[in-house]
Amino acid sequence: MQVLVYGAGQLAQMMYLDGAPLGINVMAVDVNNNAVVHPVSKAPLNYTLEQAIELADALTVEFEHVPEALLEQAEASGKLHPGIDAILVGADRVREKQLLSSLAIPNCPYQIVDDLAQLDSCVENLGERLIIKASRDGYDGYGQWRLKAASELPALKSQLAELDLKAVPLVVEKMLNFDREVSLIGARSPGGEVVVYPLAENLHHEGQLHVSVAPASASTAALNEQARDIFTKLVNGMDYVGVLAVELFQCGDELLVNELAPRVHNSGHWSQAGSPTSQFENHLRAVLDLPLGLACNTGGEAAVSAMINIIGCDDHQMALLSVPGVHFHWYGKSVRQKRKMGHINVTASGYAELGSKLQKLSEYLSLAHFPCLADEASRLTSVS
Repeated sequence: MQVLVYGAGQLAQMMYLDGAPLGINVMAVDVNNNAVVHPVSKAPLNYTLEQAIELADALTVEFEHVPEALLEQAEASGKLHPGIDAILVGADRVREKQLLSSLAIPNCPYQIVDDLAQLDSCVENLGERLIIKASRDGYDGYGQWRLKAASELPALKSQLAELDLKAVPLVVEKMLNFDREVSLIGARSPGGEVVVYPLAENLHHEGQLHVSVAPASASTAALNEQARDIFTKLVNGMDYVGVLAVELFQCGDELLVNELAPRVHNSGHWSQAGSPTSQFENHLRAVLDLPLGLACNTGGEAAVSAMINIIGCDDHQMALLSVPGVHFHWYGKSVRQKRKMGHINVTASGYAELGSKLQKLSEYLSLAHFPCLADEASRLTSVS
């Protein structure tokens, strides 16, 4: 079995590593030059893109910002999962909001802006505390602006004046006082089989995910059922195939969708050590129409898990492997500010033990690069 992944970064690499034991060969496409490469070594393979498409049993993506011409070529093969419409939803916040509205799925109150003069009505309708997002090409905190008071509006307009809002409109959202950010990862097969992972609690710093903990603490049965209902509505409504990530705000007992990612996702990396079947394996199973694997923890040593991103640094000590339940993943990239260099997964039998392991792990890391780790370790040790 062969799977061709558009994108040659760490997600394609991890799909390759999880596919190998199943006899699934994963190839990657460098979308900057259309070269077919090995997902781990990045060495060119002896195929043209057209040959790789013909050879593959399934085509998929590791990120949503693939050039549309490549997606259209892939869609024409009949092998692309998820389909082009679902991928484009993840790449365009306007399409995303339209999908959520069409399926009556709760999300942040918003307005679409294609003229800066419309920002005044946003303040009138949504309040003076706003988050302004570019509808395309925004991720990890890029392409986002905040308005904290109406008095800041003239300066914000000046900052946005050079943008072509007719080509790339803004999505302006009401800034909510949410309790926490959580995410749900799940997979759907072509025949409609669905598996859903436990809710993960996510901690962000400067717009980037730094720590995920799964299952999220204090998650009631009702909250988990609400998340599953949202996921099922989305994947069935789009006739979706593959792994989908749904990022959510928890406001009291209500979940509001923040963003969708039509692919394997950073907040699901914990599943490599903390679940019977990782998100990467289940994505491959789904796009190849194989039976999906178990996604839920079953207790024991992997009852709870955490994922810690390594961002913009390489000054960790490999002695961190001495902490029981620690699994280290390195992406082999050159260091760059805000770049995801790797991640660390940690498993434990409970939250208090997980907190203790994170405290121990912090001894081998430069905490300046891990601003959420100490507080999260302290919080978890007090969770019953």
